[in-house]
Amino acid sequence: QVQLVESGGGLVQPGGSLRLSCAASGIAFSAHAMAWYRQAPGEQREWVTTITSGGSTNYAASVKGRFTVSRDNARNTVYLQMNSLKPEDTAVYYCKATSGSIGRWGQGTQVTVSS
Repeated sequence: QVQLVESGGGLVQPGGSLRLSCAASGIAFSAHAMAWYRQAPGEQREWVTTITSGGSTNYAASVKGRFTVSRDNARNTVYLQMNSLKPEDTAVYYCKATSGSIGRWGQGTQVTVSS
């Protein structure tokens, strides 16, 4: 059974930091590209960042320089370090595991940036 479980969300003040985790099971984690997406209320889900199976990374312009994605293949976990958070970063954050044409999603974790 494939499971992706996000954690680490919460309420943080503007300028603060959070680190999200996504623990995977039931897949060959090291062979998957891992991505983070987010969805704000009333908005479409948007791509945030991807880390390939080889460790290459890409970021959306809105988070580049503030967010860092990393992976630990020994722990089957991908991380999203979020610094200098802004109110517009408020959203439910989802991780996605992709191998070939198959993508699998986690259930999401809420991040709220507010004073």
